[in-house]
Amino acid sequence: MNKKELKQFKDQLEQARRKIIGDLDHIERDTLNKSQRDASGDLSGYGFHMADVATDNYDRELNLDLASTEQKLLNDITTALKKIDDGSYGKCESCEEKISVQRLNAMPYARLCIKCKEEEEKKAKKGG
Repeated sequence: MNKKELKQFKDQLEQARRKIIGDLDHIERDTLNKSQRDASGDLSGYGFHMADVATDNYDRELNLDLASTEQKLLNDITTALKKIDDGSYGKCESCEEKISVQRLNAMPYARLCIKCKEEEEKKAKKGG
């Protein structure tokens, strides 16, 4: 891979990283740092309706799942950026063959080539 391609991937990864950090900050600010009362907008001292509590809990769980997914993606992007710096970017972590440029264009943080990723998914489906 030439320097121009590496720079393009690095720029793309850094842009995605900034977006995810912003998304995580938004989730934390709007959901995770609020109490049940603050989240519902109810500032009175009265109790909550059970349906409202359930909805608020569902929303909180959904946002926690989203934050977890975003954090994993951020970790993958950080790893890809480190690989660009150390010269190992674009190499499959399993078979050590080159990951195709087409795959990296679609998913610049890919750790595995298509063949190894398919094998990983087959194993996961089988439970092993």
